[in-house]
Amino acid sequence: MLNRTVKAAVVVATGTLALAACGTNRTESGADGAGCDTSKGTVTVGVIAPLSGNLSAIGLGVRYSAQLAVDQANAKCAVKGYKVVLAPEDDQASPQIGQQAATKLSTDPTVVGVVGTLNSSVAQSVQPVLSQKKIVMVSPANTTPSLTKGTDPSNPKRQFDNYFRVCTTDDLQGPYAADYLVKKASKKNIAVIQDGKTYGRGLADAFTAQATKDGAKIVDQEQVGEKDTDFSGLISKVQATKPDAIYYGGEYAVAGPLSKQAASLGITIPVMGGDGLYDQKFIDLGGKEGDLATSVGAPTEKLQSAKDFVKAYTASKFAGEYGPDGAFAYDAANAIITSVAKTLGDNGRWGADQHDALLRNVGSYQAAGATGNIAFDQYGDSTNKVLTVYQVTSGKWVPAQTGTFEG
Repeated sequence: MLNRTVKAAVVVATGTLALAACGTNRTESGADGAGCDTSKGTVTVGVIAPLSGNLSAIGLGVRYSAQLAVDQANAKCAVKGYKVVLAPEDDQASPQIGQQAATKLSTDPTVVGVVGTLNSSVAQSVQPVLSQKKIVMVSPANTTPSLTKGTDPSNPKRQFDNYFRVCTTDDLQGPYAADYLVKKASKKNIAVIQDGKTYGRGLADAFTAQATKDGAKIVDQEQVGEKDTDFSGLISKVQATKPDAIYYGGEYAVAGPLSKQAASLGITIPVMGGDGLYDQKFIDLGGKEGDLATSVGAPTEKLQSAKDFVKAYTASKFAGEYGPDGAFAYDAANAIITSVAKTLGDNGRWGADQHDALLRNVGSYQAAGATGNIAFDQYGDSTNKVLTVYQVTSGKWVPAQTGTFEG
């Protein structure tokens, strides 16, 4: 995997001038195709993601990848009569700040849709706000099942008809990890630690259920705070249960130091987690050789469908890497932009009366994206259920297995 260290400043692509719109943090690309008619004004694609703080390495990759989709759309005059602009909002991985960002975007009549969020807990606060204005939301990274189907798995009900996602969910990711760890890696005594947040708790629960079904023993279950830094007491407690693996539900900001401190105290067993760990930052913070993570989709660098995305992203010289969710953000932005173009046709004008038609067009959207075939089911979930297990090898994430959870 590439080095995912990022900076907050935007480095613009050769031949592309990124200008911050006066009075906003909107990014307007100068990548209009020659002769594009933009006389009808602008349509805006919002981004809500952590652009600062512990998860900014992933959030900025989401922003830059959405920007690439916007630049390419403008270069080919995709939305007739309009220029597409990007409005990135920093949610700082906070549900409250995310809600404020959604409120801000929802008051802008030019906003056609939003790419986001990264965190499922933030999505819970953003969904109702955007839903009130019928603003389409396509997430590149939310994996909590209840965001689309509700909290009763036996009676799934669509929660918000404006919400879609291009990634698969934790009710598949957790069990896929369990099958790998128990059946392939032969780990039978597993300690489970999670951070108490929507994503981490849900992922750990799904993993635990499948690992138990597969014949493993969950020897300990613990919870940490997302801002904890000293895990010595927790590690001693876990060590006493003699696990041969640790599964962590949460993100790299805690998981990296946890793995490092465990190793320093003599616990050299693998730490495994979900896509919240799958970033170079996990390794930089202490993730060790042999640690594991699942992530949605197949490895971007190895997908034939992703080659054009990777090439274009590299040429654009953004300030950071696209990260684990960049290709998904690119696909999410394209789903919105292409659906807007279909909704308006050659002569239509954007307005509040177009939201219903846009939602229908996103719902029926099908395309070959960077992450594979993009389409949505009746709940707004991705029909692409592919997952990958990665392992830390020689200081990098290396694919170990790609497939689907078979149950």
